[in-house]
Amino acid sequence: MIYFLQTLKYRNEFLFYFGLICFVLAVVFLILTRFTTTQVYNVNAWYKPFKFAASTVLYAWAMAWFIGYLPDFDARIFNWVIVITLGFEIIYIAWQASRGSSSHFNVSTSFYSFMYSMMALAATIATLATAYIGILFLKNDFPDLPLHYVWSIRLGIFIFVVFAFEGFVMGSRMSHTIGGPDGGAGIPILNWSKKFGDPRIAHFIGMHALQVLPVLSYYLLRNTQLTIFVSLLYLALAVFTLVQALKGKSLFS
Repeated sequence: MIYFLQTLKYRNEFLFYFGLICFVLAVVFLILTRFTTTQVYNVNAWYKPFKFAASTVLYAWAMAWFIGYLPDFDARIFNWVIVITLGFEIIYIAWQASRGSSSHFNVSTSFYSFMYSMMALAATIATLATAYIGILFLKNDFPDLPLHYVWSIRLGIFIFVVFAFEGFVMGSRMSHTIGGPDGGAGIPILNWSKKFGDPRIAHFIGMHALQVLPVLSYYLLRNTQLTIFVSLLYLALAVFTLVQALKGKSLFS
């Protein structure tokens, strides 16, 4: 772990520290869940900023690691795009949590509607920036890296982008529950619905292909064909959970 952090800092110090700040925030938000009773959708309000901060740590550090492989790539613009867009989302989500108010799907006032639109714009910009990195991985050769590992990065980014945009399924419905109201019984922390369809499951699985597939390929699969096959299975799993959600069916009922 120490080697990973040292190498990560060397490759992209900017995103390393951004991820570290998000890690500290995630810990603070998690602690706040034990000391506050404020709720949003019948769960502690601080779980949502905790999840977003923790997810941002994994994203920022994964992308910092990957772009270190790109030849002659100036990461400064990408770094600032990610810090501004994702940093804005975490700050707004945490601010709303502190007030006991929802951040997503909240259009109850003109200000909240504007902020929700800005969150959607920020997520879109961050996703497009990630897609650009994916294109660079397709255009470039990496003779010093195992081919199966390169393909795991390419496919991980592709699946991430697809299921990041899948978030608009929820945005278009102004709800993260299909077949029932938001705020029903859910599993601990993640709060995925136990009774109804929940597109957040596919969103989570798909976006974390960015970390899961490269780790599996590098340490376990060690074969290009097997990496592609497992990546397709992973994609199928994400699609399956999305289809189940769209049908209004819970995976936990």
